[in-house]
Amino acid sequence: MALTMEQVAARVDSLRYRNHERDARNLDVLAVRKGKIAEVYPNFFPEGVDANVVANFIDIVARDLSEVMAPLPAVNCSAANQVSDRARTFADKRTRIASNYFQHSDLAVQMYSGADWYITYGFVPFIIELDEESKLPRIRIENPIGAYPEFDRYGRCVAFAKRYTMTLGELVSQFPEYERELLGGLGYKQNLNGSIEMIRYYDSDQSIIYIPSKENLVVSKASNPLGKMMVVVARKPSVDGELRGQFDDVLGIQLLRNRFALLAMEAAEKSVQAPIVLPQDVQELQLGGDAVIRTSNPAGVRRVELTLPQGAFTEQTLLNQELRVGSRYPESRTGNISASVVTGQGVQALMGAFDTQVKSAQAIFAAALRDVIGLCFCVDEMIFPAEKTIRGVDSGSPYEVVYKPSKDIKGDYSADVRYGMLAGLNPAQGLIFMLQALGGKLISRDMAMRELPFTVNVTQELEKIEIEDMRAALLGSLTAYTQAIPQMATQGQDASEVVRKIAAVIKARQKGQALEDAIEETFAPQAQPQQQVPPAGVPGSPVEQPSPAPGGAPVGGPTPPEGGVQLPAQKQQAPDIQTLLSSLTNSGNATSKVSTSRRR
Repeated sequence: MALTMEQVAARVDSLRYRNHERDARNLDVLAVRKGKIAEVYPNFFPEGVDANVVANFIDIVARDLSEVMAPLPAVNCSAANQVSDRARTFADKRTRIASNYFQHSDLAVQMYSGADWYITYGFVPFIIELDEESKLPRIRIENPIGAYPEFDRYGRCVAFAKRYTMTLGELVSQFPEYERELLGGLGYKQNLNGSIEMIRYYDSDQSIIYIPSKENLVVSKASNPLGKMMVVVARKPSVDGELRGQFDDVLGIQLLRNRFALLAMEAAEKSVQAPIVLPQDVQELQLGGDAVIRTSNPAGVRRVELTLPQGAFTEQTLLNQELRVGSRYPESRTGNISASVVTGQGVQALMGAFDTQVKSAQAIFAAALRDVIGLCFCVDEMIFPAEKTIRGVDSGSPYEVVYKPSKDIKGDYSADVRYGMLAGLNPAQGLIFMLQALGGKLISRDMAMRELPFTVNVTQELEKIEIEDMRAALLGSLTAYTQAIPQMATQGQDASEVVRKIAAVIKARQKGQALEDAIEETFAPQAQPQQQVPPAGVPGSPVEQPSPAPGGAPVGGPTPPEGGVQLPAQKQQAPDIQTLLSSLTNSGNATSKVSTSRRR
């Protein structure tokens, strides 16, 4: 049963109260990443300093990590029966349909912001919306600032609220039908640039947009036709269930780095502006680059030295190290490698924490995107059942697929979303691991291709590989055929026929003909010419049949079959060379004999 407006407002207020500490942490992290650390800690900065005076380490780490985590996983809709060609074709079409959801939503670009939000705030929501113009579901990644998800005991999102802040004028322009209610009695005479909050609420029954400050005025409301939650939340693991970002605990270290930098600048400034010590005999002091000081003790002219303790620089180094440890960011990512790089063991040890972060985040993204694809399949089949055409590029080849959701999805909302066995590994390590697993026959080529960190049409690629292997074998056979030419020439045989066929294949390839077609046409069996029958009386000619008797049967010949039809005599073939040679005598003279045989 759908909640009433009063129940929805009470639920959202409860979510905001439970997450008010998280909201404060998120705003502090956002201010530091924007370079406004003085707004978070105003008492630690002198007047006139309102920004970072050192590198914004937190922003650098967040951007670098998000760029590594952002690439989309491979989507494969595997068939239950991999042997059946029909089942594999059905699975391949569903794979392209699922990949089109990502392409239609520009999810590859959105994931850079999504991965950044996931690292910074500890969670990222995926919202599935209805694109009425394209008749397709659309995936949108929402900003976690002001977002309040609610989960059941199984970790599934059952309610989601998002708080938006905009000016009154923007709100009126978006909902002009509620102009009177939003502006009230003052109309356009009031300040239209004043901020106002708008709440968007989702659950499995409905979606509502309302204005809390206008007595919970509902400006948009729609029922959920699927009866399913249209929001999927990917969240980082936590020891207490609280949604925490990766930098919540290192803001103080960034503050101290800024404070030490300010003190170092102040010390340098005071060293330059320190007073000048002069001997007693100096009566006048000239300032400037060409100033002249007359004194009998020139060694006594100097500035007052301000000695900086060495512990201050040591402490600054320790702060940099603590900041890297707290943000789980290895020093090797910035090029500072002190370990041996001959074998790579030192680099691998330094990159260990970085690889585990990427692998764990991608595993969570894969689980969330699997649920997202299932919802997209459901929306496509139930909300947009009409036939549609999708286009894309698969393995470098463009394709066009016409599908009907009721036929090609058919209630199967499952999908395999994987970053592959190479998740968290650098390309060199991943390739070596994959080749070793294939060489040890631990995995099949089909599985290895499905585990790649990019989308591959496995069925089509395997067919291409088989064709390439067969072409290579055919070309190898042709190469071996050419190796018979020297042997034939040595034995005094005629190799012109072999040379002619090889040349014919080369000319056919130069004309753009496929290799297999050129070889098939060149090596096709030649038609045998028909043998001419010598005239009667010549040795070797067929024996004349005797004249038929009055009864219709030839004299001395066989009895014709029933019905009076005479079977034609079988034509004799000319003897081959071997038979002629075997008929020679020891002296070389020829012997001849003529035999006649009739067969029925």
